[in-house]
Amino acid sequence: MKYSFITIEGNIGAGKTTLAHLLSKHYNARLILEEFADNPFLPKFYENPSQYAFPVELFFMAERFKQLKELLQQKDMFQQLTISDYLFTKCLLFAKVTLPADEFRLYQRLFDIIHQQLIQPDILIYLHAPVTKLQTNIRKRNRAYEQNISDEYLFNIQETYTHYIKQHNIKTLFVDATNADFLGNEKHLEVIYEALEKEYDDGQYYITLP
Repeated sequence: MKYSFITIEGNIGAGKTTLAHLLSKHYNARLILEEFADNPFLPKFYENPSQYAFPVELFFMAERFKQLKELLQQKDMFQQLTISDYLFTKCLLFAKVTLPADEFRLYQRLFDIIHQQLIQPDILIYLHAPVTKLQTNIRKRNRAYEQNISDEYLFNIQETYTHYIKQHNIKTLFVDATNADFLGNEKHLEVIYEALEKEYDDGQYYITLP
């Protein structure tokens, strides 16, 4: 393995956590998973976004920072690779979609202060799936508070992610996950394994699954 810290990202329902679990098992890697279920504001946010957007985003940022700071500072001699199912910058990207301009400026100032204290991933795997696929996955996992997420919200998140990745020239494996089935199709996983055996310059590298 050429990398020590791999992050998997994508929209809501893209399959980030599933792939993170499978890769961590394959590589015997330490796994960092987002603890979104602990956010007490999340169900309220989906019911009333304008009222709860700021506290939901602030809680996520504080929890993500605490988790990454603690885990990435711990050296594990038996697990040289760490895999995370979220990029800390997602705090800023979701906030950009959900917050009004004045609140976003305040949020961004807080983000800038703490972001520089974290280790950045060596490579990003971004799972890109159309909104129809995301909605299908969201319905399948059947979290009650997610069932009313609008197509418009998912589309805005998608656009914000892709714009950020391209604008910042992040070293990214951009995976077309339209028909991805990492649990049921071993060939899909093998494509990811093979891609991670290579070294890349900064930029986006587009990967299709068979």
